[in-house]
Amino acid sequence: MLGAVAALGVFNTVALDAHERRRDLAMLKSIGMTPRQVVTMMVTAMAALGVLGGLAGIGLGVLAHRQVMLLAASASQIDMPESLLRTWNAPLLALLALAGLVIAVAGAYLPARLVAELTIAEALHSE
Repeated sequence: MLGAVAALGVFNTVALDAHERRRDLAMLKSIGMTPRQVVTMMVTAMAALGVLGGLAGIGLGVLAHRQVMLLAASASQIDMPESLLRTWNAPLLALLALAGLVIAVAGAYLPARLVAELTIAEALHSE
């Protein structure tokens, strides 16, 4: 469910970005950029943001987990074993980073494809 919400957030961001950049994209298409290149450009930009957001989210999530666990242990006046604080392993973190990339690409593809299929005249006519 969280993945779907994140993908819809990316979809919304790319749709707004594409709408704001219609004129620029039409100019790129007028000098020879193909629809496939437009899609690749927009999806790549969102993929880079997805990777950066995923890495930042993983780092903050691991730190937040540690702090919340320590606060919960302190509030309940128990000793927290170190094994409960080290629950994240490298393959899981890599999978989470990959999920950020997949969500960004999935959310960016459809709006990028729709904008790439516009003709130059349609894109410039809406200005």
